[in-house]
Amino acid sequence: MGDNSIWYTRCPVPSPLGLAARFGWLDEAFSRYGIDVKSISDSRDPTVRESHFNHTLRWSFRQGGNIPAIRARSDGRDTRLIGLTWVDEYQAIIALPGSPLRSVNDLPGRRIGVPRRAGNIIDFHRATALKGIVSALSLIGKSISAVELVDVAIEESIITHKGDPGLFGLTRRHPYWQEIAALARGEVDAIFVKGAEGITISNLLAATIVVETGHHPDPKIRINNGTPRTLTVDASFIGERPDLATELVTQVNRASDWARQHPAETLRFVAQEVLTSEEAAASAYGADVHLKLDLALQPDQIAAIAHFKDFLLSFGFLDHDFDVTNWVDRRPLESLIKVAAE
Repeated sequence: MGDNSIWYTRCPVPSPLGLAARFGWLDEAFSRYGIDVKSISDSRDPTVRESHFNHTLRWSFRQGGNIPAIRARSDGRDTRLIGLTWVDEYQAIIALPGSPLRSVNDLPGRRIGVPRRAGNIIDFHRATALKGIVSALSLIGKSISAVELVDVAIEESIITHKGDPGLFGLTRRHPYWQEIAALARGEVDAIFVKGAEGITISNLLAATIVVETGHHPDPKIRINNGTPRTLTVDASFIGERPDLATELVTQVNRASDWARQHPAETLRFVAQEVLTSEEAAASAYGADVHLKLDLALQPDQIAAIAHFKDFLLSFGFLDHDFDVTNWVDRRPLESLIKVAAE
C-alpha cells in the first residue's frame, strides 16, 4: 500500500460506486482504517489518469465501462472482477430525418460511420459502435461485412483534463460530435449512438431510428461497453486486505440500497453524472433506474461478459485471450451476503 492510500476511478455513468463516492462514504469508510481515498480522474498527472483505462496503479479499484477492464486483464494486469451493475440503456443505429433507412433490413450495403481514435490505450468508442452494428445485423442473420464501415477520425485524446480550456468549462466533450458531422456532410448514411447522450442526439436531429438493440431480450445482443459496468480491483488490494475489499462492496451495496429508496434523487444523480437532463436519463435508462444499481455476479451476466470478451478478441481489440471465470472473485460479495444473513 505504501503511503496508506488507495486509488479509485469511475466513469460518468449510472453506477452505485459513483453514488458512494458522491456521498463521501468511501472516504468515511476507509478513513476508519487510516487509509486515504484518491481519485484517479482528479489527478493532474496524465500517467495516473491513464490507469482509468489500463488499471496499472496498485491498490486501486474501478467501476465503469467494461471494455477497458477487459483489455487490462487481457494485457496481463492482475485484477479481479468483484461485481457487475447491469443498467440497460438506449443503443441505436440512427439516420438523418428523411433517410431511406427505415429498419434494420435497409442496412446492408449502406455506409455506417465508426469512430477511430489512434494512439489511445484502447479505442473503446470504436469497439462499442462495432458491437452495436454487429448486434443489429445479427437480427437479420447478417455479418458486419454486409455494410460499409467508414472511419471517422478523431484526433482528440480521451484523457483530457477537465481544466482544458477547449472544453469551454464543461467536464468533457460530447462523444458523438464527429460522427454527427460526418452524417451531416453526407459522408455516412448512419451512425451508432447510446445512452442518454445518444437519446439527446437522436432528439436533436429528429433522427430516424433504424434499429434499437439496447432493450433486446437476449443479453448477448444488449451487452456492450456500458452494459454491464464492471467493478474491478487490483489483485494486491484484495489479496493483502480482503477485509477492505469487503468494505468496498459494502459501501457500494449501501449506495444500491439508498437508490432503491430514493427514485427521484437517483434519477437526478444519473442525469448529473451523464451531463444531461433527467428526462433524457429516464428515457435512456428507464424511469426505474433506481432499481437497477445493484451489484451482482449472476451466471448469465458472467456468460455475457465472456461473450463480449470473445467479440473484442475477434475484432482485434485484445491481444491475448483469458478465462473470464478465473477473473471473477466472489469473496467480497459472498462476505457481504453472509454478514447480511447473520
